[in-house]
Amino acid sequence: MTVKLGPAGKISTYFINSKLTPLIIIASILLGIAAVIALPREEEPQIIVPMIDVFVQMPGASAKEVEQRVTKPMEKLLWEIPGVEYIHSTSMPGMSMAVVRFLVGQDEEASIVRL
Repeated sequence: MTVKLGPAGKISTYFINSKLTPLIIIASILLGIAAVIALPREEEPQIIVPMIDVFVQMPGASAKEVEQRVTKPMEKLLWEIPGVEYIHSTSMPGMSMAVVRFLVGQDEEASIVRL
């Protein structure tokens, strides 16, 4: 019984029977080792992502009231600051918290001053 091979089967049969296959494997391994040795790398790259936490207290207010009076207006103002990537805010009874993250590479001190 003969099995008809498709394109993938024909290619794999060719490489199984070819004398070039070990040479290709050895060349691939050597290129991989050379790439690992030659590529520059750093264990702990110094990536600066300025993140700032903003806390606003409103004693005695419910979470809903804090959201309406503090959190939403504060978010609108924070989005107007250039370089802001995202804002994550939380409203709690008597308090609002917002985490403002600036774009990677922004100057940390300049971001704090703008905020």
